[in-house]
Amino acid sequence: MSLSCGIVGLPNVGKSTIFNALTRSAAAAAANYPFCTIDPNVGVVPVPDERLDVLARLFRSQKIVPATTEFIDIAGLVRGASKGEGLGNAFLSHIRNTDAVAMVVRCFEDDDVIHVEGTPDPARDVEIIALEMALADLATLERHLPKLERMVRADPKLAPRLDAAKRLQEALEQGLPARHFPAASLDVEVAREIGLLTAKPLMYVANVDETQLAAPGPMVDVLRAIADREGSKMVVLSGKIESELAGLPPEEAQAFLDELGAHESGLDRMAVAAYDLLGLTTFLTAGEKETRAWPIHKGTKAPQAAGVIHSDIERGFIRAEIASYDDLVRLGSLEAVRAAGLLRSEGKDYVMQEGDVVTFRFNV
Repeated sequence: MSLSCGIVGLPNVGKSTIFNALTRSAAAAAANYPFCTIDPNVGVVPVPDERLDVLARLFRSQKIVPATTEFIDIAGLVRGASKGEGLGNAFLSHIRNTDAVAMVVRCFEDDDVIHVEGTPDPARDVEIIALEMALADLATLERHLPKLERMVRADPKLAPRLDAAKRLQEALEQGLPARHFPAASLDVEVAREIGLLTAKPLMYVANVDETQLAAPGPMVDVLRAIADREGSKMVVLSGKIESELAGLPPEEAQAFLDELGAHESGLDRMAVAAYDLLGLTTFLTAGEKETRAWPIHKGTKAPQAAGVIHSDIERGFIRAEIASYDDLVRLGSLEAVRAAGLLRSEGKDYVMQEGDVVTFRFNV
């Protein structure tokens, strides 16, 4: 399972700078982590996880395979994009199949970088992008509703789905995103099936200048208030600094971050936040061949987690032998964990927990 996240925003807010830094950072880590650029605006980057290096040393693994996040960068949107302004909003179709959306918002002043609206204003800029996404969704619904009506005429049992689509249309016309509906509702299910952009979990990325990393300013406070009100995640980073970090060796990059008072790359936090956005958790496998992180949805039971590795393991599932990561690190080996009586044997009803180090037993 690999999370995909579309990057949206106005022109000149730092979207491409951040995307390029993401992909260059991943390329720099290619010796340990798999990385690929599928085409010029799509990059797959590893989700940082220090546990993988530790386990790889303990098990003398030949390679490390982290969880990954796919980022898709599209052209900037402007006010009126749905009516053809700027480059229009056709590029939104490129992120219709992503799992989540990251909205980059410029939160710094710079006379040398033109802002399409004159000056940065996070509240206004968020409203512009949100409106363009909502208008794109309304256009999608207008195309989909006649099809649903024909389906209901053929099968009246589908009427609730048509009603849900109409409720989505009404909500969008009132300025409410599709994710406004309860997560488990038929409305959200229909919205996701249709591919509505406003149904996707949303993360805000505040792009700041170097001076704001240690002490973000009032524009960041405005954006944070919007994120808190919506229950969305927010990451603060400097695209310019991240670009510089991407070209440095790890030790120098960390020293640079420490000097800035940041201590952690904003891109790392962005990858982790995107991963967390969908309620994912991680179990780990480790051995001589490889140490790997496996993302699953929270609440996944052991057999279904085994199925993420291979469907045959799920079908032949017998039990999951689980060691705590902390126990493994403290005792130094799986054999020592077993000798201490701390290696657990879990059955089909076990709900996987973050950081479980697992060996699945199954019938071939």
